[in-house]
Amino acid sequence: MTNLARNRIFARMAQMNVSLPDQLKSWAEQRVAEGRYSSTSDYVRDLVRRDQEREEKRRALQAAIDEGLASPISDRDPFDYLDELRAGVRDAAGSKDAA
Repeated sequence: MTNLARNRIFARMAQMNVSLPDQLKSWAEQRVAEGRYSSTSDYVRDLVRRDQEREEKRRALQAAIDEGLASPISDRDPFDYLDELRAGVRDAAGSKDAA
């Protein structure tokens, strides 16, 4: 990557100063030294991205839970429904074996 391209990428990034205890600073520097990250900034960006992804998944799960709690209670016997699901899985597996 050329310096011009690198400068354009980093020009779009906001800057943030973070204070860490020595133990956490050493940990971040150790992760960089292991070679997985090019800098401590790269490491912190990865941590923030992963936290963001985890929060998005948590929110999606919570939305599904809320939707389920808001739905009416089914009159279907749960064991009958489970049997139907199992039969569907068996049928799908059988059709794959026949192909």
